[in-house]
Amino acid sequence: MPVIEYKCPNCGSGMTFDVKTGMLSCHSCGRKDNIEQIPDPLTKHVFSEEDEAREYHCTSCGAVIMTEAETSATICSFCGSAVVLGDRLIGKLAPAKIIPFTISKEQAMMAFRKWCRRGTLTPRGFMSANRIKGITGMYVPFWLYDLHNDVEVHGSGTKVSTYTSGDYEYTKTDYFQIYRRLCLDYVKVPIDAAEKMNDELMDKLEPFAYDQLESFKTPYLAGYIAERYSYNDEELFPRAKDKIYGYIDAYIDSTTNAYTSVSYADVQIDTTIERADYVLLPVWVIHYDYNQSKYTFAMNGQTGKVVGKPPISKAKVAAWFAGISGISFLILQLLTFWMIGGRT
Repeated sequence: MPVIEYKCPNCGSGMTFDVKTGMLSCHSCGRKDNIEQIPDPLTKHVFSEEDEAREYHCTSCGAVIMTEAETSATICSFCGSAVVLGDRLIGKLAPAKIIPFTISKEQAMMAFRKWCRRGTLTPRGFMSANRIKGITGMYVPFWLYDLHNDVEVHGSGTKVSTYTSGDYEYTKTDYFQIYRRLCLDYVKVPIDAAEKMNDELMDKLEPFAYDQLESFKTPYLAGYIAERYSYNDEELFPRAKDKIYGYIDAYIDSTTNAYTSVSYADVQIDTTIERADYVLLPVWVIHYDYNQSKYTFAMNGQTGKVVGKPPISKAKVAAWFAGISGISFLILQLLTFWMIGGRT
């Protein structure tokens, strides 16, 4: 049976992951179970990795659960039961680690409204309106890369110095050949692996506290949406390399900062994957309607960091520029008055 549900042994209600206690919780009778002590159903059933399950049935109400191919955990639209699609979480599709949610849905909504009120240039109605169309707790698939880099640099540098002899000042320029051979390791470089997620939003959600990664267990997914990866680690390797190249360039520059000027003739970077772990990271996705337009925001489900582009008020922008212009004009007038007064 590919559908996994967690039923309360006391009352039979569906249990979900509770961010406050970190336990599997029953909202009906209050029972809480330690996830570490719950046998993982995936170790009891054998599913086929080759066959794509196309139809699932909720074990609570019997309704057909229709999902996209990438969904691995969802909620029954008919009875609200939290279900995990087990055959999408085994073999190569099994995550190695997970960071559980630490921010509840209520906390996420409060934090988002507070974030909206801080928008200096957002329209007043956007900050005060309660137009959250939907908020979804989603485990987004990421690859965490450990990358080893062999770097070889050829270039030239100058050191410029000045000295005085008699009535003359002299400038001396020394020229040097530069060679650097470096070994640089970067660990836990995150790249989101879901095709439907906006890469820019996901990058801005960082950082996550990776020291809080837990071994993956299906109860963590209960009550949330979970996506499986759309791209494997080899397919996303170019993005991971691009992400660290800026840090490599900065490190190279730090080794040559004793020179007045530096010119690099050749920089060779050989990057290899030491390790790539498939992990699930917590994200609240918020859909917001304002002025007949739809906006999507994302919140780090561990830290509460919010990212997204709110609307900009043209009136507030005009007022802001007018204020800046007015202050500049006032300063200019005061300076003029001071200069004229100083001459009399």
